[in-house]
Amino acid sequence: MNVKPLGDRVVIKNVEMEETTKSGIVLPGAAKEKPQLAEVLAVGPGGMVDGKEIKMYVEVGQKVIYSKYAGTEVKLDGKEMIIVRQNDILAIVE
Repeated sequence: MNVKPLGDRVVIKNVEMEETTKSGIVLPGAAKEKPQLAEVLAVGPGGMVDGKEIKMYVEVGQKVIYSKYAGTEVKLDGKEMIIVRQNDILAIVE
């Protein structure tokens, strides 16, 4: 299934990172914080949103850091995704 976000929305997928403490202990999923690093899967067209002209700055394939509790979590075809507004994206990771 192909997801096409509308307006200034961006579809992202969390990047799974294995967390290890400084002493080498691998933390299980339940002990980890919610990740804030994600990969962009789809980008909306931008344009006029709420009466303002919105230019999209992110592109498909980029890694981004987003607000901790932003967006709506969606599960389609067994894949977990998050749909966020572009202004919930804090930075692009290069």
